[in-house]
Amino acid sequence: MLLALDTTTEILHLALIRGERVWARRVPAGVGRGHSERLLPTLEALMGEAGGTPRELSGVAACLGPGGFTSLRIGVATAEGLGLAGLPTWGFSAFELRAEALRQGRGQQGLAGPFWILLDGQRSEAFHQRWEAGPSSPAAKQPLATLGERLGAEPWWAPEAFAPKVEAVLHGHRITLADEGGATLAGLAALARRVSRGPSEAPLVPFYLRETDAEVNFPLAAAHLSEALRKGVAR
Repeated sequence: MLLALDTTTEILHLALIRGERVWARRVPAGVGRGHSERLLPTLEALMGEAGGTPRELSGVAACLGPGGFTSLRIGVATAEGLGLAGLPTWGFSAFELRAEALRQGRGQQGLAGPFWILLDGQRSEAFHQRWEAGPSSPAAKQPLATLGERLGAEPWWAPEAFAPKVEAVLHGHRITLADEGGATLAGLAALARRVSRGPSEAPLVPFYLRETDAEVNFPLAAAHLSEALRKGVAR
């Protein structure tokens, strides 16, 4: 069985995949420690539903971000822990996951022409990436107040919890999904199947688009730590 997981937002997404069968859960977990408290119990419940055991896991595909620092690290650390036990691991970005959710939820209707995937960057910012058949621009962050200058009149999609903040500044051109939760779980399973056909990745590296609070509030300490780590690697 292949395990797929996404902990990058306030909602935990998990899927177990065996052949054509999928057992999936979408759990509103809040931010931060909510994921740490719910991930393993949810996985255990899914295992019971699938009639499987942890020994039957064949690999782990995890969303690497961008997303919340604490929740993102919980997912990556879980995947890395299973990797240390000998399972192959694969990673994918939150933009890839949302693009796959659009394919699953809207088919080609959701992918005709260029569109933007927008994720909550906190601090009144949006993480964004432009897509067509695939990504057509690098992922980046943008203040919400100037998002319209970047996107123009091109359509966009954002998760339900973040979309109202985007609509307040963009006023239209939103792509919607009738069942965002179902589409995201279907996208998670489809993407995990696809990435697991490629070479495994180790270690999994979280994908961040903004600085940590420590880097913002204590820039000199952060620079000193980065230099110490660089020298340590060089040795």
